[in-house]
Amino acid sequence: MRRFEAIQNIMESVTDEIVVCNLGHPSQELFAIKDRPKNFYMLGSMGMASSIGLGLAMSINEKIIVIEGDGSVLMNLGTLTTIIVNQPKNYILVIIDNEAYGSTGFQTTFTSKGINLDKIAKACDIHKTILITKEADIKEVMERILKSNDGPYCVVIKTEKGMPDNITIIPFDSITIKDRFIRSIRK
Repeated sequence: MRRFEAIQNIMESVTDEIVVCNLGHPSQELFAIKDRPKNFYMLGSMGMASSIGLGLAMSINEKIIVIEGDGSVLMNLGTLTTIIVNQPKNYILVIIDNEAYGSTGFQTTFTSKGINLDKIAKACDIHKTILITKEADIKEVMERILKSNDGPYCVVIKTEKGMPDNITIIPFDSITIKDRFIRSIRK
């Protein structure tokens, strides 16, 4: 399974939840899979999707799903401690770990050297951390978590490197993405 298939499985469980997605290719893949105003697509700011999602979770009562990459989480490990200190019950951090910086050419990250993000999340006291290695488990885990109200959760999904060839750039600029998103969460 690649990141694309992991995102497809995640989005099969999403109904009305807010989704904040990591920069670059993951956002483009999410756009291709299931574009909707309640998706916030990062166009830059590597490592910040988890922090943006945390701010949202602390300010509104809706479920927040953050799709982050292993490289981005490694860049902003402090977000894991901030998540647990604030304990947002409506927060789900999904880390797609393909052991690469996927948006910059698939250079390897340190997860390819044995760094386990699920163990780091647990060490930061995110006790509801789940490691997924099989595509078949994603939908069941996401549906179970979305029914609960006892987050925060951290889900680490191990995937292969790579992406589909036909993914296109999101046809919106950052202002349009922001305005569309804000209108959708104000309703």
